[in-house]
Amino acid sequence: MPGYKLAIDGPAGSGKSTISSLIAKKLGWTHIDTGAMYRAVTLLAIELKIDLHDEASYRFLESAQIHYDFDRIYINDRDVTEAIRSESVTQNVSLVSSFPYVRKRLVELQQSAAKNGNIVMDGRDIGTVVLPNADLKIFLTANVEERAKRRYKENVKKGKQAQISQVIEDIVIRDQKDSTRKESPLRKASDAVELDTTFLTIEEVVNKIIELTDKKEINHGV
Repeated sequence: MPGYKLAIDGPAGSGKSTISSLIAKKLGWTHIDTGAMYRAVTLLAIELKIDLHDEASYRFLESAQIHYDFDRIYINDRDVTEAIRSESVTQNVSLVSSFPYVRKRLVELQQSAAKNGNIVMDGRDIGTVVLPNADLKIFLTANVEERAKRRYKENVKKGKQAQISQVIEDIVIRDQKDSTRKESPLRKASDAVELDTTFLTIEEVVNKIIELTDKKEINHGV
């Protein structure tokens, strides 16, 4: 895999997608948001009206084209960046992403997308499954209250109404689902650097990771 591979994992609301995007822009690298890809599969499954609980029904992935490009997510060249943030997608993405077939298919797409060039990829199993040989692995964390506050602010900006207590509950449920699923559960890779972002600004986290990336490049002689 030519190029530098930076894997960033973390639970919901840890800021991994925002931070990964900013790092990619600062370094001129390619950013791949794998969470957006699972959301795209969920959206397509809902649109196709399949039985979301039936793993065999996801065979549409054999022909569907899903790719992430310049911070936009596409299904068969249709931009669904905003559509994948709907409430119905949010409520079902954990279920959809729990199926081995879905994960196998998307991991193949993600690994293919990361074959060449300098890549910043974020998700929940990047350092453990998708890019186990990444040059640098980061695991972002933050306490539940802080993650809920960030998600609440995002919702308000998008015009979505939700009580902060409900946002906290949703995040706790998502954490439980992601960390206990049988297929590629959310967990920190043994060689990942853990960063608690609870009391850090986005800029501080971005600069810290870039600093770690620079050190890795020096150590590897890149």
